This record gives sequence, structure tokens and C-alpha cells, in this order.
Amino acid sequence: MEIFDTHTHLNADDFAGREAEELALAKEMGVTRHNVVGFDAPTIKRAIELAEEYPEIYATIGWHPTEAGSYNQEIEDMIVSNLSHPKVVGLGEIGLDYYWMEDPEDVQIEVFKRQIQLSKEHNLPFIVHTRDAMEDTYKVIREVGVGPRGGIIHSFSGSLEMAERFVELGMMISFSGVVTFKKALDVQEAAQKLPLDKILVETDAPYLAPVPKRGRENRTAYTRYVVDKIAELRGLTSEEVAKATSDNAKRLFNCD
Repeated sequence: MEIFDTHTHLNADDFAGREAEELALAKEMGVTRHNVVGFDAPTIKRAIELAEEYPEIYATIGWHPTEAGSYNQEIEDMIVSNLSHPKVVGLGEIGLDYYWMEDPEDVQIEVFKRQIQLSKEHNLPFIVHTRDAMEDTYKVIREVGVGPRGGIIHSFSGSLEMAERFVELGMMISFSGVVTFKKALDVQEAAQKLPLDKILVETDAPYLAPVPKRGRENRTAYTRYVVDKIAELRGLTSEEVAKATSDNAKRLFNCD
């Protein structure tokens, strides 16, 4: 089995010095590729370092919405200078976060729009973080437009109808451990009914551990539980879901 964890934070301090151990466990559970996401200067640097060190790791880099107020030309230049790195496969995570609301909506929206535009200019997909801001996220993506490489709504937490609206714009929908939660019926319906070629799987480790590990530290290996749950919902084998979502990720990220 070959599972692609399309969104993990192996670059977090939580995993410092344990990366090889985490990758070994992941391989045991069938998780063979990992997209490590950098969202500020230290995590961007570490994501690229890990991608250079381990062949199974790729990186995406961008400026998180909770950091939007600090976005400036120097930061943009730093991001752009790394987008041509051969292991950098996307721009993100970017988006809107009205839960923490570190910066006003208009500041977040401006930085979000700018980074979508950058992804299009550099022919890369973009990875979206949206929290308590689903409708505005949709409006921004619709307004700016999705480039030919598309994008990802990461750790999707909305309804099937909302997911379908994003797919119509050219986005992929990525499911995290949330899909395994007993009360996440809307998310489960989306995972069950969306076209199989429009979905991805992820952990968002060390956050959002899936059932049966809920409440503990999440690990990239646990993408397996997400795959198993989607397989159960769709009446498919885990191998079928693993292959489809891995093929989707490789196509989107343009990696072998």
C-alpha cells in the first residue's frame, strides 16, 4: 500500500530529532510519501531541509493567515526565492482564520489573494487553511481564480454542498482525521460522495489525531486510519482508496 500524507508538520518542534522514527512507523502503516507544510520563516526553512534529507518528503511553503499581519515584501521575496526548489511542490498553507482572528479580515484577505496570485505566476497548486471563514474563502478563490495547477482545501470540515462548490472552482478536497470523528456527519458525507479523483488524505500531524488515536499526538503514520475510514464510507478497499488518493496527490504535485 502506498499512502500520500498531503499535509503534515514533521517540521514542528514536537518531532525534532524523531523524524526518522516517524517516517519508519509511517512506512510500516503504508504511508510512503509526505508533504511537509511550512507556514512561517522557521517552519519553511525546516520543511525544505527535511525534503532535501529524505526522498519521500516534499514541501509546500507559504504564509499562514494567523501570520498575515507580518507579511511584507521581504517575506514574499523569501517565499518566491524558494518556490523553484525541486522538492517544493506547492504554495501554502494560506487562507483565512476567523477563529483566532490574529489580524483583521481585510488584512487576511489581501495576503490570501496575493499568495494565490503568486501560486499562479509560479505554476504551483496552493493549499488553503480555512477556519470559521468558509464562505469568504470561497469568495476569494472564486474572485482571484484557480490556476491550471489547482489547489487544495486542507482538512476539510464543511458540507458536501460546500465541497462541491470548491471542486467546481478547480479545487481538491483533503480529508484529515476529522472524517473519523463520530459526529462529523457532514464531512463523512462529503468523503463518501465526492468523485474519487477529487479527494486527498492527510494528517495535519501533530494535530487532529483520528479515531482510534483521538486526543493524542497525531503522527503522519495515522493517515492510514483516514484511508480506512473513507474506504469504509465508500464501500471500497483501503488499497483502492490509498491508490486513488496517492495518484491524485502525485498528479497535483507533479511528482513521481
